[in-house]
Amino acid sequence: METAPSRLRGKASWLINKTSLHAHRLITEGLSPIDARGYHFAILAALEEYGPASQASLSQRCGIDRSDTVAMVNELADQQLVLRAPDPDDRRRNVITMTPEGRRRLDQLDAVLGEVQRDLLAPLSPADRERLVDLLGRVLDHHTCSADRRVGR
Repeated sequence: METAPSRLRGKASWLINKTSLHAHRLITEGLSPIDARGYHFAILAALEEYGPASQASLSQRCGIDRSDTVAMVNELADQQLVLRAPDPDDRRRNVITMTPEGRRRLDQLDAVLGEVQRDLLAPLSPADRERLVDLLGRVLDHHTCSADRRVGR
């Protein structure tokens, strides 16, 4: 591939987009041999950190479209990694709970994604990796908070 024009390489948005595409490919390649997806990790991580949750809550926490969340929860339930039960306070809603097998699967996914992160960020020192994650988190938090303010959350 030829080197991109310096005007492009000088734009953070372009660099983030290109790096994101590469990261997505690495994640897909890393998880496909174990029949997993990045969404599986996101949902299981949210359940581990926050405990049982509705599908709508998982959708919001993970930044996944609601219909995609339903499909991913279905996959996780089929693999007996999560349990879905009616919410005792609102029978129209389901509460999703991680199973012990789901906890083991989360650890497996975390290990695979750790390798993917090391591959993706190979040219950076450990300190630079932490700094990059911190900076990207700050940018994302800023825009997430701005979007929440726009819709009145």
